[in-house]
Parts: sequence; structure tokens; C-alpha cells
Amino acid sequence: MRLTKFEHSAFLLETDGAKLVVDPGSFTAPIADVEHVVAVLITHLHPDHWTGEHLDRILAASPEAVVYGPAGVAAAAEGYDVTVVAPGDRVEVGPFALRFFGGTHAVIHPSIPVIDNVGVLINDRVYYPGDSFAVPEGVEVDVLAAPAGAPWMKISEGMDFVTAVAPKRAFGTHEMVLSGPGQNMSHDRLRWATEQGGGRYFALAPLDTLEI
Repeated sequence: MRLTKFEHSAFLLETDGAKLVVDPGSFTAPIADVEHVVAVLITHLHPDHWTGEHLDRILAASPEAVVYGPAGVAAAAEGYDVTVVAPGDRVEVGPFALRFFGGTHAVIHPSIPVIDNVGVLINDRVYYPGDSFAVPEGVEVDVLAAPAGAPWMKISEGMDFVTAVAPKRAFGTHEMVLSGPGQNMSHDRLRWATEQGGGRYFALAPLDTLEI
């Protein structure tokens, strides 16, 4: 299985000729080669994690692709057929097995409503929490997509999250809210946290890949 990182929180997994796209949002450039996509996963409704433009391009090239998301995504993505998922659900689509965790977005500020958000474990290997610090209890994570920066976090919280999950490998996501030097600083801190559990950290740039 190959993972390709895109800008911000978007990434793609490919195995056996099938593709899974995760969180293609407004900070992400148009994704090329979106044929053979069997599913699109959207963790929550914020526009930096999905846009109609991305969905239109993907579905035009892969009209059979299934779009998954929590209830808030289904309500926000009016006109799209969204299959609703929630924590505890398990789904199989093509060669991908999806298991969902969490349930709510991290708190940004008391004045901002908390929305639903799902974390996802893909093929029992790759875990992505969306915009949350939901730890997949009882799961040995091979690859963790860890938040590097966000309005809802400080880097110490991201470090604590990584040490709690203790993945074998990790890479940073949600980095487009940071400057270049800020991204480098966050990568260094997340690298340290990953190494505390004996893991290895990868500071992936857009279009970098990781073999899983």
C-alpha cells in the first residue's frame, strides 16, 4: 500500500490499483490521477477538509466512488450522496477496511460550536484522527497522520497525542496554517514524540510518498 501526502490534511492511499482519498479540502491543490478512486473519506464539515470542487473532480473521474463522512458532512454536502459513518462503525470498500473512532472535533473556542468528527483506521495500519486527539484504544498503529498545527491545538498537545498512540511511523498533517519555519519546528517536536515510543517520523511534503 502506498500513501501519498497532499497539502494540509489530504492524502491518498493506493493498493491493488484502487485508491482512497482522505480530506481533500480548500488548502489542497487539485489532485491529479483520480481515476480508480473507490472511496472518499471526509472527517468533518470544515472547508479545509472538503470542497465541492474536489468532490466533483473525483466523482467525474470515478463515478462509482463512495463518499463517507459523519452526519454533519452529509448535511453540509447537499447534493452529494454521503454515506454516514460514526465511531464504532466498520466499513469495507474495495481493498480498504475502515474503522471509525472519536466523535467530536477538538474545541477551538467556547464561542464556536463543537461539530462531529471521525478518526479512521485504514486496513488496521494507518490512523488519522481528523481534527481531534482521539486515541484508537487497543490498536497498534503502524502509520499515524499527526496534526502539526491548528487553531485548536498547541504543539505540546500534538506531542502528547503522538506519545499516547506510540506509532511505528508518523508524519505531519494540517500544516498549512503554519509558516515554513513553523512547520519545521512542529516537525521537530513531533519527531521527538514519535521517537519516544521507538518510532520513526517522516516530514512529508506534498506529493511525497510512503510505502506501507
